[in-house]
Amino acid sequence: MEFHFLGIAIAVSSFLIIGIFHPIVIKTEYYSGTKYWWTFLVAGIICLIAALMVADAFCSSLLGIVGASSLWSIKELFEQKERVSKGWFPMNPKRKDDYK
Repeated sequence: MEFHFLGIAIAVSSFLIIGIFHPIVIKTEYYSGTKYWWTFLVAGIICLIAALMVADAFCSSLLGIVGASSLWSIKELFEQKERVSKGWFPMNPKRKDDYK
């Protein structure tokens, strides 16, 4: 019997990548607000284009997941600002004026 672990490796990698992006979004919003949303856009586009050019299935999958997670993080960054405004997450005291 032959085992193929590529699917499981991609699944675990997806879980880890998405898990890593969650605190990145929270920290980005805490320290700089939403003004760097475009970095997620650029990173997402670069990763998705790279995913199209890489022949290796595993690497292409990882690039696609990172790219999609970067693009999704734009939405999450603005939603994080709303969550902070509602008091669900701590507000950076140096940026109190950003939430009025």
